[in-house]
Formats: sequence, C-alpha cells, structure tokens
Amino acid sequence: MKILVCISHVPDTTSKINFTDGDTKFDTNGVQFVINPNDEFGLTRAMWFKEKQGASVDVINVGGPETEPTLRKALAIGADTAIRVNAEAKDGFQVAKELAKVVQDGGYDLVIAGRESIDYNGGMVPGMLAGITGANFVNTCISLDIDGTTATATREIDGGKETVKTSLPLVIGGQKGLVEESDLRIPNMRGIMMARKKPLNVVEPSGAGTETNTVSFEKPAPKGAVKLVETVDELINLLHNEAKAI
Repeated sequence: MKILVCISHVPDTTSKINFTDGDTKFDTNGVQFVINPNDEFGLTRAMWFKEKQGASVDVINVGGPETEPTLRKALAIGADTAIRVNAEAKDGFQVAKELAKVVQDGGYDLVIAGRESIDYNGGMVPGMLAGITGANFVNTCISLDIDGTTATATREIDGGKETVKTSLPLVIGGQKGLVEESDLRIPNMRGIMMARKKPLNVVEPSGAGTETNTVSFEKPAPKGAVKLVETVDELINLLHNEAKAI
C-alpha cells in the first residue's frame, strides 16, 4: 500500500502574529514553524500502517525552501520520502490541484491530510483533492483501518460518530483521535541522522491557478477592561442593560 501524507508548514500556536505591508502579508520574522497538528496525527497513523502492514509512506508539501525543515522532521519521524512542490501556497484550490498531480502520477492508494490547517483553517483541501482525483473521501476522520482494498473509518458527526466502509483509493481529512496524543512521535537522534540521507524531491508546479487572493489581515479586537461587581443584583443589571446578554 502506498500512502501519501500531506504536511502543512504552520506557525507554532505560541507564536506572536504580526502583519506587514499594510496588513496584507504575514510577518514570518521570529515565528517558529511546525507540522500542522492535524497532519501530525495522520502521519503517526501512517507510521502504524508502515510498521504493521508494510506500507510505504511519503510526505508532501506545497511551499518554498523554507518548508524543508518541516518535511525533514516528518522524515525523522519515519516517512520514507519527502516531496516538495516548488510553489507558494496561495489558496486551497491551487494546493489541491498541485497535490492531485503528484497523487495521480504516484499511484497512491491512501492520501492522509489534516481536516484543516491551524493557520488559515480553510478545511477545503482534502475534499477538493478527492474530487479532482476521483478518490473516495472521509472527513473529520478519527479512526481508520485498512484490510486489503477495504477501508473502515470512523468520523465525527453532529451529536456523535459514524462508522463507514469504503474502498481504496481513499482521501481522508484526519484530526485529533486518529491516534492518541500519547502516540505522537518525537524524532530521536537516530531518526534525525537517517532523515539526512532520505530523499527530499523537489518537483516543479503544474501551474495551477488560484481562485482567491488575500486582500488584508486583521487581528481580533483587544479584550475590554474587566469590570468587577460586588453584588448579584449589580451583575444582573449589567448583563441585562449593558451587555444585553439576558
């Protein structure tokens, strides 16, 4: 079984976010980048398929050279090969088209992507990728087992969970629950050294166009000052007349 894991290069959640050029560009100065958490759950599940079922695991990213340390980390965790599509990721449609070209050329049976990245939270790439390639698709996936060409997946739905059976080729949008947090892997020294020798292939983009463009960014409004109250009656009055919450 050939597995491709999509890896987004995203800012660490503890990073201080700023914008430049009149709030039209994200300022990367001083920002530490990591593997998108939803993708990390997927990569860990792919490692299970590699170890238990002999699957081969490749990782892929659409981005410039600055994303390669993130791909190297994925190789250190245990992926066999990394692929970087040499294009700036500008919108979900463009990323899905670039990924689809690699998926179709590589003949992958299973594509594991995070349901969304934690920077833009678009949540659109896995579904569009499945649509372009003609693969089956399961989103918000929290459990996945493969038996031959049959996949059994559990996904979150409103008010509960749903278990479905489908066939390969398959694209999933994975998330927390696909593996336990305690199962996530930290690269050890041996893995880091081996990652230096593993192939990281740079492929030129297919030239897929974008459907959207960023006009500007805006930070959330700062929180207002805290107002302390001494009695329940005063609190009820403020909630009713000032906050209009009751």
